[in-house]
Amino acid sequence: MSEIKQLYNSMLSSALWIAAEEAAVAGTDFGHWLLEQNSLSRRFEQHCTRFTVSLDEQVTVEPAYLQADERQLLGASACLLRKVTLKGDGVPWVFARTLIPETTLTGQEQDLAQLGDMPLGFRVFTDRSARRDALMIANVGSKEAPIWARRSRLWLNDKPLLVAELFLQDAPIYKETSRWK
Repeated sequence: MSEIKQLYNSMLSSALWIAAEEAAVAGTDFGHWLLEQNSLSRRFEQHCTRFTVSLDEQVTVEPAYLQADERQLLGASACLLRKVTLKGDGVPWVFARTLIPETTLTGQEQDLAQLGDMPLGFRVFTDRSARRDALMIANVGSKEAPIWARRSRLWLNDKPLLVAELFLQDAPIYKETSRWK
């Protein structure tokens, strides 16, 4: 993984997550991006000619690798760790880190381990059982120059996975977005 992606990973790992309700982002020009309940990938697709995902890393990690709050949300299971970069017209928009417990990778959901460069959102949000909870927000930049991130737990057939997304500087979230609401 490149140095820049290691930096992104470090930013996500050190984020001070706060509940979405406490983040005071609702009603802002960018808040609707952070509070999106459906597929962020589908939403990004509407803002570019070509939306792609690059698989940066995919490995299995032991429960000790997880932070305490991640174990609390997912349980103490080994997880498939998937790191990707979401791009609009070749420009990196989001660095995402997904943890999928091995217990989730059973039955219908075993295909989650084979997504490759397919966006997770395209798979998850085609499933009627899909839902999102535990939405948290973080500013990993400064008050003057925010770098926004969000983390949420997704459920498929009552099986959890945890997705953290870092919105990079060229992402539509930082552009004039009021016309896209």
